[in-house]
Amino acid sequence: MKKTFLTLLMAVAAVVTVQAQQPTTTPPVNDNPNAPEISFENDVVDYGTIEYNSNGEREFKFKNTGKEPLIIQSATGSCGCTVPTPPKEPIKPGETGVIKVKYDTKRVGSFEKTITVMSNAKSGTKIIRIKGQVKADPNANQPAPNTPVPAPTGTTPK
Repeated sequence: MKKTFLTLLMAVAAVVTVQAQQPTTTPPVNDNPNAPEISFENDVVDYGTIEYNSNGEREFKFKNTGKEPLIIQSATGSCGCTVPTPPKEPIKPGETGVIKVKYDTKRVGSFEKTITVMSNAKSGTKIIRIKGQVKADPNANQPAPNTPVPAPTGTTPK
């Protein structure tokens, strides 16, 4: 009797655990057959290897391939170093638009960041990416201007 009770208790615990792992919400999907559709030329912009503090601005071009105007509700970077700027005006069917992205190129090293674009398109949310590598600051080991240079040891300053 004790074994049966423990087996039944373990089975209930397993079912509860499996239920807790399943997502409770599903992403919104636009059921409108005429809904706008956002189609990016590229989902990834590769900066390549760039200089420290160089121009970090790039663009994601897209087209509204749906039948109704496309409204970009928000574009959010995955960190404070990635600042997207979406168009404020609706994009008419068949027209193209641009989401500008500025990456902080004062951060040395390789990077890969995401931009989450929310719109009224059929897909709702779209994730686009930037990646690249920022070279080291060439002036990182040089003294700042107006910094006194220490006198060599064994001499007296004049």
